[in-house]
Parts: sequence; structure tokens; C-alpha cells
Amino acid sequence: MSEQTSGKTPVDFWFDPLCPWAWMTSRWVLEVEKVRDIEVRWHLMSLAVLNENKLDELPEEYRELLETKAWGPVRVVIAAQEEHGAEVLGDLYTAIGTRAHNQGEGAGKEVVAAALKEVGLPDSLMDHWDSTPYEPQLRASHKEGIDKVGQDVGTPVIAVPGADGEQIAFFGPVVTPAPQGEEAAKLWDGTLLVASVPGFYEIKRTRTKGPDFSNLV
Repeated sequence: MSEQTSGKTPVDFWFDPLCPWAWMTSRWVLEVEKVRDIEVRWHLMSLAVLNENKLDELPEEYRELLETKAWGPVRVVIAAQEEHGAEVLGDLYTAIGTRAHNQGEGAGKEVVAAALKEVGLPDSLMDHWDSTPYEPQLRASHKEGIDKVGQDVGTPVIAVPGADGEQIAFFGPVVTPAPQGEEAAKLWDGTLLVASVPGFYEIKRTRTKGPDFSNLV
């Protein structure tokens, strides 16, 4: 990965545009970018790649989602990266995610095509929907992220520089709705604090109700 030239702390963020959890975490990280001296670098990972060898173990509904809806968006996004540079990923992700999650439109062909148009990328990128010569690059990007945290997690993955210069990487945090302002900063500071402890492995909070995605539709 290239070094940051802005002087801000680089935060590497791996996402799959289909995942609502990654979307919420990404909106939180962008809020953190306003109140902490960080700069997000976007990378692609793929739930389809992550689960391709264990489809038989998954619930039928999730298996069908991965087989029929998960490949197209990531193929188009990796093609955009390879043909127009990684700097297009943030705006393209926002354009897709706003339609797919906030507006409840899903991440189908029409949504991705509209997102390309919004950010000024050519419609010809949709030619990659069913197959792409950039699949090796997609798999390499996915592997780079998932190797930092292990195969038993999903998206998002975040990596930041540690005190010793080595990256600290973690899955999540899973949060909804995305905190704003100083609440976003507090969660960021706390996440970095626990993630920087060498022996830290996992923490989960008891929930009295399911996740609130009412703000996404």
C-alpha cells in the first residue's frame, strides 16, 4: 500500500457493498474522519469469495443471496478501481450504498449503473457484471484484508498503524445506527484502545433486541 502524504493517520477499510453492517461502520468511520486526524483508504473484499467454499453450510436464503447477488457489484467495483484508480472507491461506495441501504433499493444492476453515472464513471464498467478479467485483483484485495483478521469473520475489516509500526487489524465494530460527532470519536478511541492490547481477542455486548436498520430504508 502507498504511504499517506497528507500527514494524517491512514485507516485501511475493506468493504463489500452488499453488506449493511459494513455500510453502517463505513458511515461511522467517515464521521470519525471529521473529528480525528485520520484518512480512510478504501479496499474491496467479497462475501462471495469468503463463503464460496462453505455454501452448503449456509442457510438457503443467504446461500441464494451470495450466489445470485453478491458477485456483480464487486466485479464492477474492482473494474472501476483497476481502470480508474483506487481513489474512486470511496465515492462509488457511497453512491451504491446510499441507494442499496439507505433507500432500500438493493445492489442490483440498475442501482450500480446509477451509482457509476453519479460519480462520473463510464457505463461500460457494467460489462464486468457477469464476469471480469480483474477477478485475480479482487481476490488479492480480499485476501489482503481477511488475512489480517482470519477466515472466521466477515466485512468490514479495518487496519490502523500500531505503536510499533505494525498494523493493528480488526473486524467491525458492528454498530447501528452510526454514531455522530463526539460519540463517533469516543467509539473510535475505545476501539483502538482495546484493539491495541496484544492479548485482546473478542468482546460482545448482550442485546435485548435485534439490530435497528430502520434508518436504512
